Amino acid sequence: MPTDSLASIGQMMADTVPMVRTLGLEFSETSAERAVVSLPDQSAYHNHVGGPHAGAMFTLAESASGAVVLAAFGGQLDRAVPLAVRAEIGYKKLAMGAVTATAEIGRPVAEVLAELDEGKRPEFPVEVRIAREDGAVTGEMTIVWTLRPHG
Repeated sequence: MPTDSLASIGQMMADTVPMVRTLGLEFSETSAERAVVSLPDQSAYHNHVGGPHAGAMFTLAESASGAVVLAAFGGQLDRAVPLAVRAEIGYKKLAMGAVTATAEIGRPVAEVLAELDEGKRPEFPVEVRIAREDGAVTGEMTIVWTLRPHG
């Protein structure tokens, strides 16, 4: 995917994914290797202890994973659609204030594409770390994605 397309992934997601707009997610880095997305501190999305709600953090992490998947595999959209298959999240520490999710693909892109070229429906994990502004990791999430061939 061309570099100018990578820069627009955050905007494209904001334009097409209502939850990205609703939460006001901010995309600061998007490449085929990783995506960094932030959830600003917003009282409307706080939980009972005053930090970001677990559902908002799940959406943040899933959105970061989607951004890196689009950056890595957006050039394949004419022959396959990326779909999240399953996700698991662990909440590690109390999150307060703004939080940032960093997502990285857990398999080599070339390996995934080779399986797609063989007519398979490859699966691959995306690992996401959610951290507070002080750097403390508050959550970790694994989302398993697939590239489902058209037809």
